[in-house]
Amino acid sequence: MARIWNTPLFILATLYFIVDGVFSYVTHPITAWMAKKRHFEQMRLWIVSLRPYPALALFAVPVVILEPAKPLAGYLLGTGHFFAGAVTFITAEVLKLTLVDRLFQLNRKKLLSIPAFSWAYQYWRHMMNVVESMKVWRASRKLVANFAQMFRTLWFQSKRSQRFDSRAHGTHAVRHHN
Repeated sequence: MARIWNTPLFILATLYFIVDGVFSYVTHPITAWMAKKRHFEQMRLWIVSLRPYPALALFAVPVVILEPAKPLAGYLLGTGHFFAGAVTFITAEVLKLTLVDRLFQLNRKKLLSIPAFSWAYQYWRHMMNVVESMKVWRASRKLVANFAQMFRTLWFQSKRSQRFDSRAHGTHAVRHHN
């Protein structure tokens, strides 16, 4: 009976890692942006001052708070609330991965000094290596990269066209500062 569950569990785990992997590529630029902002400096100093186990507790906070949003999103999707379910899932996943990524970057050595965390991280890295070696992963990464390039091209064309239109009609965009 236990062998019956192996294939579905492997498929679910693979899908989970694929979704996390795709979203992590979205969150890396956000994390890099956060790292450059001065108003996060005091928080960064406090986070890096933590010892290993308090750093682990802080690392777990976004996971514990935002991971339950996935079943909630599944419920919303299952009850016909597609938009609410999708927004819930995407928002929770992007927030979770952004915060987890940043906290890991700040306390990597401390977290990896904890044996159980180090083992779990090595296991996660192995699973990500397996997923990233799959053809479907490489194809989805290529598709995402192509979509991102198309979006950037359309965005810049739109901005260029707006500037050209405003110059041609003698209008200028006016910004109001309140």
